[in-house]
Amino acid sequence: MNARILVVEDERAIQLALGGLLRKLGHDVVSAESGAAALRMLTMLTTPTAEAFDMVITDLSLGDGPSGMDVLRAAKEAHPEVPVLMITAHGSERVAVEAMKLGAEDYVPKPFDNDEIRLIVGRALDRTRLLREHRLLLERVARQSGLDGMIGSGSSMQRLFGAIVKVAETDLGVLVRGESGSGKELIAQAIHQRSPRARRPFVAVNCAAFSRELVESELFGHEKGAFTGASARRIGRFEAAEGGTIFLDEIGDMPLETQAKVLRVLQERTLDRVGGTRPIQVDVRVIAATHRDLEADVSSGKFQQDLLFRLDVVRLVAPPLRERLEDLPALVEHFLGGLSQRLGRAAPRPGPSAMQRLARHPWPGNVRELRNVLEQAAVLAAGASIEPGELRLAPLPHVGLGTTESSSDLGGFSEAKRQAVEAWERAFLTAALERHAGNVSQTAEAIGMVRQSLQQKLRDLGLRAESFREK
Repeated sequence: MNARILVVEDERAIQLALGGLLRKLGHDVVSAESGAAALRMLTMLTTPTAEAFDMVITDLSLGDGPSGMDVLRAAKEAHPEVPVLMITAHGSERVAVEAMKLGAEDYVPKPFDNDEIRLIVGRALDRTRLLREHRLLLERVARQSGLDGMIGSGSSMQRLFGAIVKVAETDLGVLVRGESGSGKELIAQAIHQRSPRARRPFVAVNCAAFSRELVESELFGHEKGAFTGASARRIGRFEAAEGGTIFLDEIGDMPLETQAKVLRVLQERTLDRVGGTRPIQVDVRVIAATHRDLEADVSSGKFQQDLLFRLDVVRLVAPPLRERLEDLPALVEHFLGGLSQRLGRAAPRPGPSAMQRLARHPWPGNVRELRNVLEQAAVLAAGASIEPGELRLAPLPHVGLGTTESSSDLGGFSEAKRQAVEAWERAFLTAALERHAGNVSQTAEAIGMVRQSLQQKLRDLGLRAESFREK
């Protein structure tokens, strides 16, 4: 395997000798004369156009500035599969052993033996090749059969599956964007299951599901007596996810003061329980998700910019169901097949007319709404197949811009689109609330939204559920 190898060495003579040896073996060598320079190169690996390294060889001691241990940590965060070989001075063997615990491939003392370098580099690159072949196999399987419960044969889902397999190997921050019900938690679970943390816990938290007073206790835990009702110490979700992954769903709904504390966990890997007096070390990967425009929330002061930078290192987008209707037949079969197993009998399937009705629906609740509609219809269907009238779909409101307005009256495209979408949402939710007599929980379940997300949407639109309740 002809490899691209980063050599980090502040002693010019050793840098030249090592580079010459590796080039004779057929490798492409990139040199960095300081830890700071190496960190800049490794940070660039997170950009789409960056050319990755197949191996890193670094001196443990690099003079002033970042050390070889810092280079090791950065390399493992950017690409855990990339082997890192440490070069040590006499007497630094203890530190080298610590480096091995952090994931270093091996260490060699100065003056190093050329044959030993050849052996270690060859062995490490062979293992890297096998890991990459395994990853490509996973990507091929994902393209053919879906990924961890996610169904999709279209181009948008295929790109998503490939990105999941790649990002799973890293420990980088991931922000999943997408509408409610589009499968953001499934994406987070798939990343976790394919990551080096797969054998450790996956803990999901819906940040919109807790009040401002309870969210910090839920995330960080509390000590006995920290507040009224705190009768015993309780660990939070971050501690429960130790060594694994925590999924912060709807992070855009998190209070600002809590955002600052989550940022501290990401930066310092420590947290304070509510009422606690000492910091707790934690090792977790954070995957966040939102349906909100966080950049707009940053501009309006509702979201911390530094936290967005830390979370949004890798961005994945869950496509809405209306943009991947080619997957509709497979999703229908998947959900009704699962229902058949739970019922112990064959569940009825939609007939041709019902499938046409499903294909015309805009699915504001996305895949979650589809599953609810199908399962309800299958259980209540009168015959062997589901008819269009048995699909409990919210009525489709007609939203038009009128025939008398000119394009100049409408303003810019973005503003016209925003107004049309807002009008559609208001009409859709009004019809849904009327059908369920203002019951928010029933309405949310019927349209495939989380209750707290629906409540926030109603507030944004100025709709009051109680006005739809029967007098």
